[in-house]
Amino acid sequence: MARRLVLPLVAAVAVALAPAAVADGDPASDYLLGQATFVPPDAGVPPAYANQLVAAVREAKARGYTIRVALIGSRYDMGSVTVLYEKPKQYARFLGTELSLIYKQRLLVVMPNGLAVSRNGKATPREQAVVDRLPPPGRSGAALASAGTKAVLRLAADAGVVVREPPLASAGRSAPGSSATRDRIVIAVAALVAAAVAALVVLYRRRRPVRT
Repeated sequence: MARRLVLPLVAAVAVALAPAAVADGDPASDYLLGQATFVPPDAGVPPAYANQLVAAVREAKARGYTIRVALIGSRYDMGSVTVLYEKPKQYARFLGTELSLIYKQRLLVVMPNGLAVSRNGKATPREQAVVDRLPPPGRSGAALASAGTKAVLRLAADAGVVVREPPLASAGRSAPGSSATRDRIVIAVAALVAAAVAALVVLYRRRRPVRT
């Protein structure tokens, strides 16, 4: 009985860990296929700032300005394309190309040393000029998210769309749909399943007849 339960649980572990394994190639490209913001869990972005960024992107879209945002705080957030770290313009085009089969609209990349915009994998000089006027955010998670929010508001305004800055709520939870929330769920589920598998393996070994 225990042996029959072990195999399905091992399969469940593999399924639970699959998103993290896929994301190792280029995490932002995986998340941005299905949601509008990529907030890496290791970047130290306070929930209130992550929520504010999500709200700004959502409000901009509701008013007719569609954009997706990737925050990149460290080389780790680049997955296997670390060669493009601190090269926001090149990475914006690279990431835009990766997303182009599903998403062809504007993409904003925020890195510690600057911001960049692309559309369908191509540079957008006018919009790039808008974000070039913003100072580099630095490595603080709050500063990265705040720069992303400000850039979204200014880009929308440049296109004739007025979006008010969302309030910086002191929420205790990560923004719905944020990468941090998803990663924590994946890790928690994987840990629980792995613990269950280990317990069942031990139980199975104890019950197995001892050969003499």
